[in-house]
Amino acid sequence: MDREFLIDLFSGFGPVTIRRMFSGFGISADGINFALALRSGLYLRADETTFDRFEAAGSKPFSYETRARTMTVRSYWQVPAHLFDDTDEFATWARDAFAAAQRAALSKRSRKRPTPGHAASEETPARGKARRATAKKAAKQTTPSKTRKAAAAKVAKTDGKAPATGGVKRRTTTASARPKSRAPSARTR
Repeated sequence: MDREFLIDLFSGFGPVTIRRMFSGFGISADGINFALALRSGLYLRADETTFDRFEAAGSKPFSYETRARTMTVRSYWQVPAHLFDDTDEFATWARDAFAAAQRAALSKRSRKRPTPGHAASEETPARGKARRATAKKAAKQTTPSKTRKAAAAKVAKTDGKAPATGGVKRRTTTASARPKSRAPSARTR
């Protein structure tokens, strides 16, 4: 099936967007995919309300082969052959397929939303960010990182003086400008 044939076929339905997909085309309206035109045929979106109609017309759900088994996708069913000759009836089936796709999109969207009154729904992104920053800061204060522990160990070994740097000039200060250091801890290793 080529793009021009699909445009003519869906003309009774209304404007559609046809995009390259897999080995054929994905057909959508208002940003919702509701039909597939693949090498194996044209498929319309279906759900519990339209499965019986497709079965009565002798249609089969979309299926493909993997190395291990045949996979069946019941959400897309092959368009019955008689619909290619009657564009008005095809438009009715396409509208039903679009409605099934809208219902699927709506149920997917409602599954992602947290329930009202749930703690996560009350937290705004700014509150969540502030909460994470506070927790991170508290973790740093209570559990020093390995680099902080290593630096503390070096300072303790040199009697409170900073360790000498290898080949890098350090700025020297006078005794009055130097901060008063605490007495070295009595801890021994």
